[in-house]
Amino acid sequence: MSASLLIIDAMNLIRRIYAVQEKQNAKQEFALSATNNTACNALQKMLRAHQPTHVICVFDSHQESWRHQLLPEYKQGRKPIPPALKAYLPTIQDAFYEMGIESLVTEQDEADDLIATLAYKITYRQQRCIIVSTDKGFYQLLNAYTSIYDYFQSLHMDSYYVEHKLGLKINQLTDYWAIIGISSSHIKGVEGVGNKGALALLQQYQSLDAMLAHPQTEPVDKRLLKVQENYHDALLSKQLVSLKTQIELGFNLKDLRYQKK
Repeated sequence: MSASLLIIDAMNLIRRIYAVQEKQNAKQEFALSATNNTACNALQKMLRAHQPTHVICVFDSHQESWRHQLLPEYKQGRKPIPPALKAYLPTIQDAFYEMGIESLVTEQDEADDLIATLAYKITYRQQRCIIVSTDKGFYQLLNAYTSIYDYFQSLHMDSYYVEHKLGLKINQLTDYWAIIGISSSHIKGVEGVGNKGALALLQQYQSLDAMLAHPQTEPVDKRLLKVQENYHDALLSKQLVSLKTQIELGFNLKDLRYQKK
């Protein structure tokens, strides 16, 4: 039987569930307990739906990462995890473990990069990988073996779906985000180009590198000129939005084999 790895972006799942439970439960301890139960039920549903041979939940470390070193204001102003929920995470991780699911947390890496590394390692072996998240940043990982599942919308996304939806190839996405920026992460991109401009430039020139190498001719394309004049911002943004796939994990795929308890 071919291996298939289910990777759960744990904080993406848990924080969304907690936001609902916090509104429905006046007492914090009830909201936390309900979040735990709902998250475990969600995992059970996903296990039944996807029938993976291997599973892992990846948690953020809540520490500053290499991206903060490149851009000190990275993710500045983003709503932090509620302290009560942060303190309760070990309880949720224990509940996952009782289900036979390991949790991965490191102090120095972002969950996004850990997930990207896991996906890369299994798809390099031509085995299937499903990433459970609502984060569009994972679109760059889509290929013949990797897909994304939005649990909250029951939506399964592959490379064909995303390319058709966005009008871009998967290998153009980091260039696109580098130009338009990611406002929620304080990644500014190139000002004055916008979504439509970035899409048009990529459809014409195919890549950011080609734009930067292209000589200006008459009539001057003002959007291209802005990208070329702000190439430092564009290249920094591309570095920030690109996920790392070569992090040293310290364990093997066999350690993640799912055995129902």
